[in-house]
Amino acid sequence: MDLDNTLVVMPALNEAATIANVVQALREQGLIHIRVVDNGSQDGTAAEAAQAGAEVVQEPIKGYGQACWRGLQAIPDGIEWILFCDADGSDDLRQLPEFFAQRESHDLILGNRRGTKTGRQQLSSVQNFGNCLSGTLIALGWGYRFHDLGPLRLVRKTALDQIGMCDRNFGWTVEMQARAIECGLRICELPVNYLPRQGGQSKISGTLVGSFKAGTIILSTLAALYWKTLWPSDAVDFSHEKRQPILLFLSTLLLLAGTVYILPYGNFKEPFAVPHFWVGSACMGSGFVLSWRLRSIPSFWFWSVAIVTRLLLITMYPGDDIWRYIWEGHIQLQGYSPYDFAPLADVLKSFRPEWWGEINHPYASAIYPPITQLGFRTLASIGLWVSLFKAAFTAADLAICWLLGHRFGRRATLLYAWNPLVLYSFAGGGHYDSWFVLPLVMAWFWFDRPGGDTFDKPFPPLTYLGSSLLVGISIAVKWISLPILTFLVWHAIRRKRIGIAVLSGIMGLLPMVLAAIPYCSLTSCPLVQVNSSFVVTGRSAELIPHIVGQFWDPSRSANWLYAFPLALVVVWLLLRASTFHKFTEWYLIGLMVISPIVHFWYLSWLMPFLVLSRNLGLRLISLSAYTYFTLLYMASAGNYSWLLPAAQRHILWWPFILGIAWSSARVTWPGLAVAPKLTRT
Repeated sequence: MDLDNTLVVMPALNEAATIANVVQALREQGLIHIRVVDNGSQDGTAAEAAQAGAEVVQEPIKGYGQACWRGLQAIPDGIEWILFCDADGSDDLRQLPEFFAQRESHDLILGNRRGTKTGRQQLSSVQNFGNCLSGTLIALGWGYRFHDLGPLRLVRKTALDQIGMCDRNFGWTVEMQARAIECGLRICELPVNYLPRQGGQSKISGTLVGSFKAGTIILSTLAALYWKTLWPSDAVDFSHEKRQPILLFLSTLLLLAGTVYILPYGNFKEPFAVPHFWVGSACMGSGFVLSWRLRSIPSFWFWSVAIVTRLLLITMYPGDDIWRYIWEGHIQLQGYSPYDFAPLADVLKSFRPEWWGEINHPYASAIYPPITQLGFRTLASIGLWVSLFKAAFTAADLAICWLLGHRFGRRATLLYAWNPLVLYSFAGGGHYDSWFVLPLVMAWFWFDRPGGDTFDKPFPPLTYLGSSLLVGISIAVKWISLPILTFLVWHAIRRKRIGIAVLSGIMGLLPMVLAAIPYCSLTSCPLVQVNSSFVVTGRSAELIPHIVGQFWDPSRSANWLYAFPLALVVVWLLLRASTFHKFTEWYLIGLMVISPIVHFWYLSWLMPFLVLSRNLGLRLISLSAYTYFTLLYMASAGNYSWLLPAAQRHILWWPFILGIAWSSARVTWPGLAVAPKLTRT
């Protein structure tokens, strides 16, 4: 068989242990044009390849696609076919004659590792799932079913020129396959064996970073390619509307597929859980991003996805906060106050259930406000079941969905209802924060009514008092709502309605005072644990406190310092904000960047307000916030420093900061706005 017209392109990064054998195996198949692209190896890969008889090309810029692209430059005359393969010895090159036999009738011949039993067994579960998901998405978007994104492939040079490859990373293979369909190429998949790596270390499946990076890049590449098919530059409105059902279906599929995938991986104490959780969350995030371009959504579809994803996540292993919720409700039923006794207290030993060891910070007594404790007690009186507590938090979450949908329409509410950060925080992780967000949203809607407030026609007293009562309930569920009450009081004072201001303040504090009665006495009321190490020195994924700590080390053990800049933010907003929404959203934004303690689910507090503002920073941190789980991955490996690495800290916060800056600029310069027209459905 004459193979003079075939060029082998083989990217290689630190494959000195295997490269010579792979080159030799290719030569045994009759291939003479073998080009190894050294992608910055430090182990002598280039020398080994050259000694084996291959042409070596250097490409210092890292990236699988970048190396493949470099290998396609300055192709010798007479080359009609390009063969791509890996340098680690995992491709069974003895099957190449089967590829060459298909050249006459096909333009792209692919190796399908999932087509053989040994291939499926050798692929990791993440790789099998990723290939299956990618194949399904391509089938839905392009109408052709692929079974694998494997590296072994033979493509006609003219076909490759027609495809016009753009990706320079792990998206190279999926781009080639999706574009091949668009170009009408003749495609063939052949079952191939997949051998164990013959040496060295995998750059993808063998590392945490590689698996996460490859998965996210492949999904984002696929989304970008599909985006182009939905909105080509010369598309007309009819074409756009015609493709809306496909976009809706694809968004739904990604959200549901990602949700199902993460269900077994909720126990982050297991080292393998977080990487799998990231893969599924990236899938959910892709579906969420696609939903941004929907122009309308049927009620059935909106609620089906919102409810089904949450019901599925209720079955997921929860975050460790929920064990404390259940414990504190449990001991109240035994006659003990969680404010007086930490879980480690000897007097409570006889009440410890089998899951007692899962409680976090067992040395510390309760920090949750009194209405929250009454809620825990009520649920515990029904049963000490994780699913019960999760269902209660999810019910409040769905109530928020309903309120937002009723006020702003289903389309806008997708930013909350289908937000993966929200989905995991309440239904998956089992965090109770939806209980305090719900009355906050109700207060917002009660106060910011259509038509607004003017000095000529001020709000009636009931508007102030009702909003203050709802904010007061929120305060009694979570303390951080307290500054929002000052907005309502100050709003009345600025309009010289002093009596209303005083009554609003009283109404706002009343729920906390009444709820505190069962836990306080005339001599003691230990509701706020100001001396708790968690409050005084605790840190988690913080932004400004981390920066300050780099220059002033004593600040690391004095969290109280950050009350002052937060107070300045509140004062500034009191002077500038005219609506409940604007004050609350920007107060929470300020709280996030100033607070020494920021957990993933804290960011869910912002998401109801995103529905109105559509702030890009809030959208982006819904996705970038998943880098927070690096802390839990580190802990599963025995690193309990609880210090987020610099790279992950940048990934978490910069999209948030830049997105907020962009959205603020759009308000200042409306010409920057590019948002699509929305409908309420």
